[in-house]
Amino acid sequence: MQEKTLTTDHPLSRMLMVFYGLPHLTHAIVALPLALFIPSYYADELALPMASVGLAIAASRLLDIISDPVVGIISDRLQTRWGRRKPWLALGTPLLILSAWMVFVPGEGISVAYLFGWTSLLYLAYTFVDLPYKAWGAELSTHYSERSRVTAWREAFGAFGQILFLGTLMAMALKDITDVRLQLLAIAILIVISQPLLVTVTLWKVPERMPEVLAGSEQTISKGWQALALLGKNRAFLRTLAAVVLFGTAVLMQATLHRFVLNHIVKAPDLFAPMILAENIGSILCLPLWIWISDHIGKHRAVSLAALWIALWSVFLPVVGEGDSVLYVTLILLRGSSLASIFFLSSSIGADVVDYDTVVSGKQRTGLYFSVWGMASKLSIGLGVVLGTSLPAFFGFNPAETTHTAAAISSLMVIYGWLPCLILVLGVPFLWNFPIDKKHQQELRNKITAALMVEDLSSTGK
Repeated sequence: MQEKTLTTDHPLSRMLMVFYGLPHLTHAIVALPLALFIPSYYADELALPMASVGLAIAASRLLDIISDPVVGIISDRLQTRWGRRKPWLALGTPLLILSAWMVFVPGEGISVAYLFGWTSLLYLAYTFVDLPYKAWGAELSTHYSERSRVTAWREAFGAFGQILFLGTLMAMALKDITDVRLQLLAIAILIVISQPLLVTVTLWKVPERMPEVLAGSEQTISKGWQALALLGKNRAFLRTLAAVVLFGTAVLMQATLHRFVLNHIVKAPDLFAPMILAENIGSILCLPLWIWISDHIGKHRAVSLAALWIALWSVFLPVVGEGDSVLYVTLILLRGSSLASIFFLSSSIGADVVDYDTVVSGKQRTGLYFSVWGMASKLSIGLGVVLGTSLPAFFGFNPAETTHTAAAISSLMVIYGWLPCLILVLGVPFLWNFPIDKKHQQELRNKITAALMVEDLSSTGK
């Protein structure tokens, strides 16, 4: 039986957006420990060198330079009775579960090579499920504002996943289960149970939209790696790419260092789970506000303001010292209130950029575009982790030690607060005067619709 597809531009129902967002709950449960737990767990608990841990995780990301565009191009071109995107989620889910288990529940005698090998496989599996999934979401709606709502629902479920992750840790802490090995085991079990169920519901309930092919596209579109090279001519794409790398690097630097700051500076390690939990709840509660802002000033200006908001409160992080729990948590909550908006608005802008490429190339290459954005995002994660681990180590901070010099502490806090602030500010000019606003996006959609109608008429001989 042929998979049902979306063929009209009617508004999407709220339930359809909910069903679409479900898998991102587990995706977040996988992604959050990779940034917040795994570097410190392998360095602190398993006694691997801190800088080597950061380099191993960053190096595993380099493999995505090959896997991301390959998956993107194939998912654009390979059409099946189930659609272009769904088969990747179905096939990638078992691999994601296996590799996540091996990273979160390592055996005895692990090494840096073990960490590199299994994180590489985990990132590959994540590419299989996450890249086509986000391309699918970008194609669900053709409307400027509704695209933000689709991505907002997805990021809301991602935040719910993080809340579930942190709630599990807090529940274990209430029962005096503070062993990090047992905590990661519980998270791994949660992934094994939830991921197959949520993906199945989404595959069953959410249709795909028919791929858009414009008249004469056979003469205008290039093949394979040549198609990838043509992305360099899309200036709007390059600007979003630069912003994604800079914003992501800054955010992940701070995420990597949260536990180190709580453990060694504030001296309140028990605050980690409730603090991140509160940050995620606040981020979800602020989603409607950021949607409202984007509706009124445009997505590009809204995401720029969100980045500046994070930068503003990061300025004050270096003043935090031992015992400043209230000040530290307050700064993190204020900073985090715009965190989710950066991700959902950037993804929504990406869908608009694909519209421009569809007009120019004649075909809807969402998978290719989101594969390169995925590469940029993973590059930013790798940069965030390696900068967040190697720079403090370079300036003398060693988490294996119980006491630290004033210079090491000062360097850590500057790297934690001011350096990400600077990186965020550098990213804003790329989006502030972005060329594709609501009016321009509607003009692009009109051109696409007109070309589709021309091709439909020619194909029927009318």
